[in-house]
Amino acid sequence: MVGKEKSVFDPRRMMEMAIEAMRHSVAERRTDGKASPKVGAVLWKPDGTIEEAWRSELRDGDHAEYTLLERKNRDAKLDGAVMFATLEPCAPGSRHHPKLGCAERIVLARIKEVYVGIEDPDPTVDRKGIKYLQDCDVIVHMFDRDLQEEIQAANKEFIEQALERAAAAREAQKHEPVVLSALERVLPAAQLGDLDAGALEEYRSISGIPEKVESPEFKRRLMFQGLVREEGAVLVPTGFGVLLFGKEPRSQIVQAGLLGTIHYADGREETRDFDGPVVDIPAQAIQWLKDKLPNPIVRTQAKRADLQETLFELIREGIVNALVHRDYSIAGAKCQLSASEDKVVVMSPGMPVAPITMEQMRSFDAPMLSRNPALHYVFAKMRLAEERGLGLKSMKYRAQAAGLPLPSYAFKAPYVVLTLYRDAKAAISGVASEVLRKLSEAERNGWNWLVTKESITTAEYQIALGLPNRTAKNHLKRLAELGLLRKKGAGRATRYEVVRP
Repeated sequence: MVGKEKSVFDPRRMMEMAIEAMRHSVAERRTDGKASPKVGAVLWKPDGTIEEAWRSELRDGDHAEYTLLERKNRDAKLDGAVMFATLEPCAPGSRHHPKLGCAERIVLARIKEVYVGIEDPDPTVDRKGIKYLQDCDVIVHMFDRDLQEEIQAANKEFIEQALERAAAAREAQKHEPVVLSALERVLPAAQLGDLDAGALEEYRSISGIPEKVESPEFKRRLMFQGLVREEGAVLVPTGFGVLLFGKEPRSQIVQAGLLGTIHYADGREETRDFDGPVVDIPAQAIQWLKDKLPNPIVRTQAKRADLQETLFELIREGIVNALVHRDYSIAGAKCQLSASEDKVVVMSPGMPVAPITMEQMRSFDAPMLSRNPALHYVFAKMRLAEERGLGLKSMKYRAQAAGLPLPSYAFKAPYVVLTLYRDAKAAISGVASEVLRKLSEAERNGWNWLVTKESITTAEYQIALGLPNRTAKNHLKRLAELGLLRKKGAGRATRYEVVRP
C-alpha cells in the first residue's frame, strides 16, 4: 500500500504491512557486487494515521526509516507514534560521518516504541541498533516468528554477504560505539599467543577460510570479527577472542567454560570441568556423556541407536545455546551440565535477552535475537549453531520426530534451565508424586503420550489413545484440573497446552 490511511492499532497488521512495503524495495546500482537489503517501515500515529516507506523508495540508497522520518514526516510531531521496521535500525557509528544511524533518528523523533523484524547481521550493526534504542528508553519488540522467517527468506543474499563482510572502520564517529558486552574489549595482559592454534585451525578449516592461521590476512579477519583489536602496533585478543579460542579462558574470564556432573544410580558422582576453547566444549561434553551414560531401554537395537543419537543432538544444541547466549556479565555463575539415568539438565546464566521472554522459550517460538553476536557468528560458521535462532525451533521438531518428551525450559535465578528427558517415563517422574497419585492408570498413559506434544485437541487425544470421546474429554479435564494441561480457547477452537514440569 502506498500513501496514508487511518486505523486502530493492530501490531500484527502493521508487521504484515511493513513486510509488504519491504517487497517494493529498489536495489541500488552498485559496482562492488554488494547486495542491498530489502527493508520496509511503517509508522502508526496516535490519530490512527498509517504511513509506510521502503528502501530506496524516493532516492537510491535511502533507508526506509530515513525516508519515513526525514522525507515524509520531517515537520511532523511524532510523540506517541510506533515504528515497525523489518530490519534492525542501523546503530550509531555504523554509517560514515556525518550521517546519523536510523536508531538515532528514531530516538530524536521521540518515538518510544519500535517493532523490529530481524537483527541486521552486518557486524557494524548486529543488535547494537536494538541496544541503542533500549538504552534510550525505547520499548523494543520483535516481529512474530513466522514473519521473521519471511524477512530472512526475502533477504537471503544480503544476510549471507553480511555474515561474511568485515566491519568497516568507523571514521570520525559522532558517538562511541555501542557495546553489548565488556568482552568486546581487550583483556588486560592478554596476548595473541594466548589463543590456541589448533582451535583456530579448526575454525579456519570448517569455515572454509582460505588464509593460513599465521597469515596477516587471517589475523585481519579476526580483527574485523571483533576477536582481536589493534593496541598501538600490536594485535591483542578481546574477551570474545579469548573465550572462543583461548588456551585457558578461565584464567582470564572466571565465568568461562562448562561444569559437568554425572549422577549415577548408585549415588556416585563424576565431575569434569571443560576449561579450554569454547568452540571445543560441545564436542568434548557430548563425547564424555556418550562414554558414560547407559543407553535408553527400548525394544530394538536400531530404535535405541536412533533415540540415543537424537538425544545427543538435543543435548549438543542445548550446550551450544547455553554457551553462546548466556549473560557473561554474571561473573559468579558458570554454564552447567548435569546428567542422570533419566534426564540431562543444561543451565545457562542470565534471563533471555530482552525482549525475548521465558514464555516464548517454553513454547519454542522465541523471536530470533542474539545476546552475543560475535560468538554466534563463529559457532554458526563452524556448523555448531543453527541459522540465526532456528536451533530452538528444531529442538522441538527433533524431539517430536523421535518420540521423546519435549524439552522443558524454566528460570531458576540466575539460570535458564533446560531439561531434556531420555524417555517419557522420565518426564512423568518430573511431576510431583502427589499429583501422579491422583491419576488413574489410563490417565497416566495419556500423560505419557502428552509429554511428547506441545498442544493438542480433544479429537487428537481421542484418536491417539483410542478412547471414546467422552472419556477423552474427562481425561483432559482431569489433567487440566491438576495443572498438567492449560486450556486455551473455547468450543471447536479449544486446545490443551502441555504444562512442562
